[in-house]
Amino acid sequence: MDTVKVFRHLEYELHCGAKALDGGRFKPTLTVAKDRWPKRPREIDVPLGEHRSEHDAIEAAYSRGVSWINEYGTLPAGGK
Repeated sequence: MDTVKVFRHLEYELHCGAKALDGGRFKPTLTVAKDRWPKRPREIDVPLGEHRSEHDAIEAAYSRGVSWINEYGTLPAGGK
């Protein structure tokens, strides 16, 4: 079973998850969406790494989400 926790950062919701893999490892998952309309959720890649607990995988997803928001999520509409 996958575990997902929702965090808020600035005007975004980060849905950070941990998916169980073989060998006692966990794969981080991340979906980022604005907390207001239009939400436009985006799945963001998180490096697989060697996450041995759900907590570690969720922390990696959260860290990646905050980085993504700081780099891309705060651009003005239509900006690159």
